[in-house]
Amino acid sequence: VVLGQNLGEFHSGFRAYSRRVLETIPYHRNSDDFVFDQQLLVQAVHCGFRLGDVPVPVRYMPEASSINFRRSVTYGVQTLMTLLRWVIHRMGLRRDPLFVPKA
Repeated sequence: VVLGQNLGEFHSGFRAYSRRVLETIPYHRNSDDFVFDQQLLVQAVHCGFRLGDVPVPVRYMPEASSINFRRSVTYGVQTLMTLLRWVIHRMGLRRDPLFVPKA
């Protein structure tokens, strides 16, 4: 809702990006944790890129890595903080390097 995008799935981690997106977005400033994907989506929207959604089946095997409760709460808080940082940047209240395109 905040991003103005209608995506059915945000969390599988299956993504495809154009070269132009990767040359524009300062993804090197992003977290190296689960929230990286959410930061990249917000950066893409901020830079005016169009997001698409292609449904794919996702199956998690028992041996697949899982996230515990504490880390899932941390991920949720970090996602909300990313959105808050973006809104503050967009409003011009604080310039955030996370949303400044590469030169």
